[in-house]
Amino acid sequence: MFVIANKETDHPIKIWLDGEKSIEETCLKQAYNLSRLPFLHQWVALMPDTHAGMGMPIGGVIAAKDVIVPNAVGVDIGCGMAFVGTNILVEEIKDIKTGSGSLIQAIISDILRNVPVGFNHHKHPQPCNTLERAFEELEKYEANAELLGQLEAGYFQVGTLGGGNHFIELQEDEEGYLGIMIHSGSRNFGKQVCDAFHQTARELNSKWKSSVPDEYRLAFLPVDTKEGKQYINWMNLALNFAEENRLRMMLAVKAILDKWMGKYTNLTLEYNMEINCHHNYASLEQHYGKEVWVHRKGATRAREGELAVIPGAMGSYSYVVEGLGNEMSFHSSSHGAGRRYSRKGAMENFTAEEVMVDLQKQGVVLGKHNKKDVAEESRFAYKDIDEVMENQKDLVKPVKRLKTVGVVKG
Repeated sequence: MFVIANKETDHPIKIWLDGEKSIEETCLKQAYNLSRLPFLHQWVALMPDTHAGMGMPIGGVIAAKDVIVPNAVGVDIGCGMAFVGTNILVEEIKDIKTGSGSLIQAIISDILRNVPVGFNHHKHPQPCNTLERAFEELEKYEANAELLGQLEAGYFQVGTLGGGNHFIELQEDEEGYLGIMIHSGSRNFGKQVCDAFHQTARELNSKWKSSVPDEYRLAFLPVDTKEGKQYINWMNLALNFAEENRLRMMLAVKAILDKWMGKYTNLTLEYNMEINCHHNYASLEQHYGKEVWVHRKGATRAREGELAVIPGAMGSYSYVVEGLGNEMSFHSSSHGAGRRYSRKGAMENFTAEEVMVDLQKQGVVLGKHNKKDVAEESRFAYKDIDEVMENQKDLVKPVKRLKTVGVVKG
């Protein structure tokens, strides 16, 4: 970790990397902008997977006094990870043949058929406890009429994966046991909430003649205003929706796994170590003697003893970790490996064929409807997850190291 405190900063910037050469110019510029925010508490913290985002870097953490910043949470509110381990050894099942190829291939294909991915949604509304509660408490949301349609739309989105870097993976841990990992968020629900309140914040900041330049894209809402309270209500709703979204997908994957294991093996499937955590959100916390709104944008909470999930790129490694409660990072860690290339840059540097050959060499089964854009998610488009872990060994400690066996992508 190194610290930047120079004439361009009003508050220090603490970065869990080796030096300034390790961070891209646009990301660093955004960090300088954050350091000048009048409501910033203590410093800016950038995790080792940091890269440029919208307004605030991905892999960024700030603590704000009495305000909340929609773009410092991001458009995919509640994006995060779910993991569950099993008692099944991959070695016991990897060579089993079915009428649909290997058992792993059959399971991956079944997941792809039954969990909508990309822009696809369910054709019929699904059960959703989060949305049921929202309709029971409609008075909390009805002032924002432009967002109410998201409640109905959510019934078709819950239990769906999305696209981009979202995935469902079957993984093998260091002891050989099978695990399930899911990366997804609040789907279009969270994006609509962020976009609506970012625009509201921009209009109010202009009216108040805020000292935060509009080009920073960090318009804020004081939490004691009606608009601030409304955003917090909708953000928390999106967080709950994202958590339930991952839970519904996990239940679907478990059912598929149960079906195929029951059909082709005599093994009794048991589950363990269930984790469901966010990495795009803001929460009210106590740090350095003050109650502040900690914004984690592409960062995972890592309180002492708390379990979390840090994924790598498909075909590489992922980690289950235990937080060390480092106060300097506001009890936070990276949320993944972090991109080395943008999506466009990855497509320019890697071909779909190269990525497919790389996955085949590793014995990784890929489930994806359209493989033309698979290079966007090449493992070489991301930073080395083990370097990321080395750079944050004062933030978390590894509990499990997991290798991709099969992956479903949008």
